[in-house]
Amino acid sequence: MPVTDTSNPQYYHKVVDCQYACPAHTPVPEYIRQISQGNYTDAYMINWESNVFPGILGRTCDRPCEPACRRTRTHEKAVAICRLKRVTYDYKGNIEDRIPKLPEKTNGKRIALIGGGPASLTVARDLIVMGYECVLFEKDPFAGGLMRTNIPSFRLPEEVLNEEVDRIINMGLETRFNSEITSMKELLKEDFDAIFVGTGAPRGRDLNIEGREEAKKNIHIGIDWLTSIAFEHTKSIGKKVVVLGGGNTAMDCCRSSLRLGAEDVKVAVRSPFSQMKASEWEIEDAMNEHIPIFENHVPKRFITNENKLAGIEFEKVEAVFDKNGKRSLVPTGEDPVIFECDDICIAIGQDNAFEWIEKDIGIEFGEWDMPIVDKVTFQSTNPKIFFGGDAAWGPENIIWAPAHGHQAAISIHKFCSNEDLFDRPMPGTNLVTQKMGIHEWSYDNDISQAKRNLVPHADQSISLKNLKVEVELGFDEQLAFEEAQRCLNCDVQTVFAEDLCIECDACVDICPTDCINFVNNAPEEDLRNSLRIPALNLDHLC
Repeated sequence: MPVTDTSNPQYYHKVVDCQYACPAHTPVPEYIRQISQGNYTDAYMINWESNVFPGILGRTCDRPCEPACRRTRTHEKAVAICRLKRVTYDYKGNIEDRIPKLPEKTNGKRIALIGGGPASLTVARDLIVMGYECVLFEKDPFAGGLMRTNIPSFRLPEEVLNEEVDRIINMGLETRFNSEITSMKELLKEDFDAIFVGTGAPRGRDLNIEGREEAKKNIHIGIDWLTSIAFEHTKSIGKKVVVLGGGNTAMDCCRSSLRLGAEDVKVAVRSPFSQMKASEWEIEDAMNEHIPIFENHVPKRFITNENKLAGIEFEKVEAVFDKNGKRSLVPTGEDPVIFECDDICIAIGQDNAFEWIEKDIGIEFGEWDMPIVDKVTFQSTNPKIFFGGDAAWGPENIIWAPAHGHQAAISIHKFCSNEDLFDRPMPGTNLVTQKMGIHEWSYDNDISQAKRNLVPHADQSISLKNLKVEVELGFDEQLAFEEAQRCLNCDVQTVFAEDLCIECDACVDICPTDCINFVNNAPEEDLRNSLRIPALNLDHLC
């Protein structure tokens, strides 16, 4: 095996895989160690610095850190990183004295933020403490964006959302609620030094097949329907409901239907079950509530009776892949499938909506009528206007919004300071080292062999009757401690000075993670079997 080049910064990104996989580069092992020591407030603030919304993301994040977790090289399941993030919120103390203080004077620069979602809120949080005056324009009466309108309360309680959103507003963000921007050209006439667009992907895709117009009263666009529920305009639905789509919005629609009185809820998806876009745990939660998912069903027509929805007809298909792996859905020739229903939710995707941005203000648009945005600076072709979140490149999980917001804030600051926008810090990786006596390590070096802990759930006899009852109860302190012990502390770096080594083997005895062993050089596959805990998952070789 060749000698590792530790002078290359990319080496450290590979070493702390979880942090580098997180779009916001949250220092995961660092906050997990704080949890294991009961320092929940410290753990929360480590998260807050990076991902801004630990309580929200601890319940809703798509968890790109977990597939990257090195625990999967030695055990079947990754550390439950996301659920430990939630622990930092659930058990934190008062953090008001830890929030950055505002400068006594502003720097005279004004920034407009369009849309009150997580990307805009992150930009505001980062810039306000640097002396910028930030003004948030939001069409709804509250901030939060899709976190408020599209994530049901049984997944994200309103009090959690309000606390983390209001914390940023209370830092000094000027808010203009019920204020929809209808013309970028007009906004450019105001005295803003830069503009950030964080309007998300607010338009749900429709399904214009036979019967759509006749049955329109009982056919709902998924994200609009969830918004109506969030603002308590919709409080009931028919007894038989069909949800079309295989993403997280579809899972939220079907589970919300149960709580609004539906007795027979089905999900129909075009793709094979294994290729559904919804997160694995979202699908699992829906199935735990006894909602069947029908794969390979392509909707062909809405069935009406006296201009009222009565059902929906599907064509059965199968997925066929060509030599390049491209998928085609080929009809099987089976008889059509018909589901009777009173209501249908369409959750087949989301699009951006930029009709309010005129074509003559210097913003160029490309494919799918999306603005051309630099992927490093988040600047559009109009240098004064920046994009982020779903507004930049389409729908993504919430964790991408604070990641975009941080980078956009850097660019806005540099733009307002007449600095080079490309002269910016590289993505960071937090490392830990200790030079202490043998008995002074800050954590135990015994490696937990435990399997991943399961999070407890609320009793379905209660949770299925109330939209506001949170389903996942989270880890208690004991479960949190046990799960934290499964972390391998990959950010603790062992520095080997070849010229000083006398092969005394003392490092083997005192290594805090018990990972050092002396063996003869060999191919990496062989060396992995020589570790104290053999790393047998060769799919994850570095």
